[in-house]
Amino acid sequence: MAWFKKKEEYTTLRPKRVQKKVDVPEGMFTRCLDENCQAIIYNKDLEQNLMVCPKCGYHFKLGVEQRIAMLVDEGSFTELDKSMCSTDPLEFTDTKKYKDRIQALIKTKGVRDAVVSGIAKIGGISVALGVMDFSFIGGSMGSVVGEKVTRTIERGIERKIPVVILSQSGGARMQEGILSLMQLAKTSNALAELHKARIPFISILVDPSTAGIMASYGSLGDVIIAEPKALIGFAGPRVIEQTIRQPLPPGFQRSEFLLKHGMLDMVVHRKDLKKTLAQILGLLGTKTCAISQPFKLVQDAGANPVSK
Repeated sequence: MAWFKKKEEYTTLRPKRVQKKVDVPEGMFTRCLDENCQAIIYNKDLEQNLMVCPKCGYHFKLGVEQRIAMLVDEGSFTELDKSMCSTDPLEFTDTKKYKDRIQALIKTKGVRDAVVSGIAKIGGISVALGVMDFSFIGGSMGSVVGEKVTRTIERGIERKIPVVILSQSGGARMQEGILSLMQLAKTSNALAELHKARIPFISILVDPSTAGIMASYGSLGDVIIAEPKALIGFAGPRVIEQTIRQPLPPGFQRSEFLLKHGMLDMVVHRKDLKKTLAQILGLLGTKTCAISQPFKLVQDAGANPVSK
């Protein structure tokens, strides 16, 4: 018997079906940045949801124009101190000259530094507003940011209107050295004067709000609000863990953790932020919004007196 023999019939191979490649235009979808989600989101759905993942609630970063449009009454914002721009007093150079970096960012971002400030209305109430821009050198605070924040606070004192500052920052700007660190004391001192005038300051913290901002005005609000899951703290979790050589608890330095431990007054979803601000400002008074007298406990008629 032969070990090998020629096959009498052969299988006819059918031509492989060629699937048409579907071209998906770039920029149509975005992947959620939450490690436990990573859902693929249609960009139009994401924009309609205020750049919040509809599946897990992850809050994407927003540009300063988007922030202002989302926070204030339509057409009410008037930008002030717009022409202020950082100089290069230390003639600092890393991968490029500091002054060249500033000029390049001004051309590409359309803003002149990491904060935009002015006057606006929220729920019909005038406020002195400052909104930080993380895309401008990580929202870092240099001399210009410190000066614009201070002027925003002083504007609140002068006009007797509340001050609202939205922070999103990696801290002080290293390219300006000690000049940037001086802004911590400068802004904190301005807030002390605002407190003496009994005018409220609402601090809004979004991801991330860290370092020099949290060591100064970011943590000094009469009311401190944060977006969900925002990273908030002075040093980063990795640095703290390496310093104390102990594992950190789950959710450490996130909004919900800080709220639980008394460091925040509330955590508010982005879609509810404007409404919440309007309610708080309304409670503080709609005319001058200055707190003229300390709050007192009001008793109903016939109630037992509160023991002194």
